[in-house]
Amino acid sequence: MPVPGPARGSGSLPLAEPPATHRTLTAVSLPGLAISAEHGQLTGQGLEGFYSAGKRLLSLCRLRIAGRDPLPVEARAVGADRTRFVGVLRGLGGPGPDPDLLVERERHAEGSERIILRSTTASTLRLVVELTLGCDLADLGAVAAGHRIPVLRASVHGAGLQWSSPAGKVALTAEPPPADVVAASGSLRWELEIPAGGRRSIELRLRPELLGGARSVARGGTPVFTAADAAGDDPRAAALLRASLGDLNALLAREPGEAGEAYLAAGAPWRCGLAPAEALAAARMALPLGTRLAAGTLRAVARTQVLQGAEQGRIPGPLRDAGPHLPPGSTSAEATLLFPALLAEAWRWGLDASVVDELAPAAESCLGWLRRETERHVYVRDRETGGMARVETQAHAYRAALLGAGLRDGLNRPGGEELRDWAAEFADRFRADFWCDDPSGGRPPAALDATRRPVPQLGSAVAHLLDTGLGAAGQLAPSLLDSTRTGQVARLLGSPVMDSGWGLRSLGAKEHGYSPFGHRGGAVRVHETAIAVTGLAAAGHEKESHALLRGLLAAAETFEYRLPEMFAGEQRTEGSRPWPHPAACRPAAVAAAAGVHVIAGLVGIRPDVPEGSVALRPVRGAPLGELGLTGLGVAGESFSARVTRLGLAMVEEAPERLQLRA
Repeated sequence: MPVPGPARGSGSLPLAEPPATHRTLTAVSLPGLAISAEHGQLTGQGLEGFYSAGKRLLSLCRLRIAGRDPLPVEARAVGADRTRFVGVLRGLGGPGPDPDLLVERERHAEGSERIILRSTTASTLRLVVELTLGCDLADLGAVAAGHRIPVLRASVHGAGLQWSSPAGKVALTAEPPPADVVAASGSLRWELEIPAGGRRSIELRLRPELLGGARSVARGGTPVFTAADAAGDDPRAAALLRASLGDLNALLAREPGEAGEAYLAAGAPWRCGLAPAEALAAARMALPLGTRLAAGTLRAVARTQVLQGAEQGRIPGPLRDAGPHLPPGSTSAEATLLFPALLAEAWRWGLDASVVDELAPAAESCLGWLRRETERHVYVRDRETGGMARVETQAHAYRAALLGAGLRDGLNRPGGEELRDWAAEFADRFRADFWCDDPSGGRPPAALDATRRPVPQLGSAVAHLLDTGLGAAGQLAPSLLDSTRTGQVARLLGSPVMDSGWGLRSLGAKEHGYSPFGHRGGAVRVHETAIAVTGLAAAGHEKESHALLRGLLAAAETFEYRLPEMFAGEQRTEGSRPWPHPAACRPAAVAAAAGVHVIAGLVGIRPDVPEGSVALRPVRGAPLGELGLTGLGVAGESFSARVTRLGLAMVEEAPERLQLRA
């Protein structure tokens, strides 16, 4: 593969379009990133480089040996935080066309690289090894916007180089020390002798001292997840769970000065900070791994909540693209409604009572905002974008009210019955308004506009109607849909119009404006596919659930189990592969958590720790055969369970204080 030359330019010049990421390898250990092309060189092109706290520490790291670039032969991730590149050189004195030198580069997101040179000849190699280095300390946002940033002037610093700008400074050290350091060209040079069959290595390490720092995340630190694992008839379950855990740990972040309060950044490389809606949704899907992440996420998000005025209780959030038929949607409403739902479910999973008491006022404030919104507008609307009442937002609202009512009852706080009455009235209104009749049985609309006219297009957002949440005694809360309409939604989601064979399209293939790459206009979104898998199974529609699960696992396998947030919704055919989306985050918090959600959902753990009980409700039909899960977290302790090929479930490890409920 040819290697492009370094970027050149005398200023910040706009490119035609933002850099693509679908052919890059991204190592993540926040606040660090290492983004590389498949050839392994850092050339200054696109997003390539080492980053920390949103600043590019190194944009250029080009290796030449004996005046030549190594010939790339392999590039792959060897962990969420590391990538490995292998190349060879021929014609260094050995006979024939076989490689004489094997070149391995292992790149760590924390800001280091190890280069290993291995001789494969029967004679001694004497080589000149040169690294050309460059740093621009550019903001990730500027790089992502397609701007080219000039490289800074380097200076000699010990056994390496240093670059400085108003944003701070970065030092690069090398071991062993190079024979020559040339600041003008930003190069390090070694003269190495490698005996027959021998090896030499070079270690590079970046040490940044960033100033002012834009508000950045602190190192995620010790992983908050238990050492969960899976085993069974289908090895893909274990592979997906392991990869998902790696990505979740890589995306862990903490705000500076907030010890112990970890949350998940939305995704790399674009969104490495706190996005409340995505952080809450991911923490909710990751509850089978324990409640520490939920506690940290809820605390981090609660600090952003509006505390007074007409918007009291609302959690701010940016707008989100909603496809070709709707204006951008409010993630603020979604986050505000997810907050009480996550707290209520985390309480059932065993979140410490003192944490629940601490966060309950914020949850009640969210529910107060919900009540005021529906008093003013009947439904929860996006007032920022024309008053749209989106179907998924109403599902979030109903779930928040029911789970919030159960939480109030459990904490002996008033208002639980009043919330349940409100939810019942809300459900009656919803069933009357949010349905478009047609000869095929009808469908839920994507939204109602400001005049209550339906926007009839079918998309994956309706999957949220199937996501009911964990209520009292570990039972699932009631659905907004009755059984007849649930069956119709199941048929729609299971049809080829919606099921691409790889997962659920965000917009039906027969809808006007459909595009397989449409962000919310036809691409497969992993989060909503996972919600549909578990929601359909819980509603008794195993056929459609199993089909979506098989498609998602097949897609995961082609992505080496590191699922992107979305990929193209092109129909699956024999021998085909899912097309990557050039702008997708990978890893992404909701996609990684979705892997945990679907695998743990097969066992169907239903805890009610406040009542001292736990039950198993496995998916009927055992779609992956026998499956055992170990190292999950319930009530702060390890939990393990197994489902047989016949669909029989058994608890193998659980806290002693929990009774197994039938």
